[in-house]
Amino acid sequence: MAIYTFSFFHLLLAILPLMVPHATANLEGDALFALRRAVKDPGLKLQSWDPTLVDPCTWFHVTCDSDNRITRLDLGNAKLSGKLVPELGKLERLQYLELYMNELMGPIPKELGNLKSLLSLDLYHNNLTGSIPSSLSKLSNLKFLRLNGNRLSGRIPRELTKLGSLKILDVSNNDLCGTIPTAGSFSKFTEERFCSFLLMLFFCGYSNFLSGVV
Repeated sequence: MAIYTFSFFHLLLAILPLMVPHATANLEGDALFALRRAVKDPGLKLQSWDPTLVDPCTWFHVTCDSDNRITRLDLGNAKLSGKLVPELGKLERLQYLELYMNELMGPIPKELGNLKSLLSLDLYHNNLTGSIPSSLSKLSNLKFLRLNGNRLSGRIPRELTKLGSLKILDVSNNDLCGTIPTAGSFSKFTEERFCSFLLMLFFCGYSNFLSGVV
């Protein structure tokens, strides 16, 4: 009996590493399929997103790394309408979330702040509403944050000044109000770059009601 238990234990240890990637793939596939259920897709861009397939890396517009973890979602200008889903926050290795120039509406899920590997978040030219989630300040690797051309309201969260890697921030052409943060990482902008940032906000983003600095 002891020999049987010992053998089964070692067999389990050998099989378990092979099972983990499949479990992760299913989890990430479920997250993407939640997005598919939440949007209308007249252009059939998501037609290949079949939940019966174990590996979402075989789906169109999805890029994965060597571990079969999703690193990129390319659905810009895909004629999608509907809402973003919080399940997207489960894509732990996602680096590029490209959903620009669609007809997405509703709020930006705060769960996107869980995407610790994210380098680029492009949601510009949609119909997104609500405030900019302060949870985005947890995206320590983020370099490009483009939310322009939506209907976002409220203030630019001061927490975003924690984004030390940020190179581009475009929130123009929204319904934002309040003051423009200049502390933290924002203070590292050169004078020329900061002036460009202000011009982007006030001239490209004429519907914003931003003023002053803090």
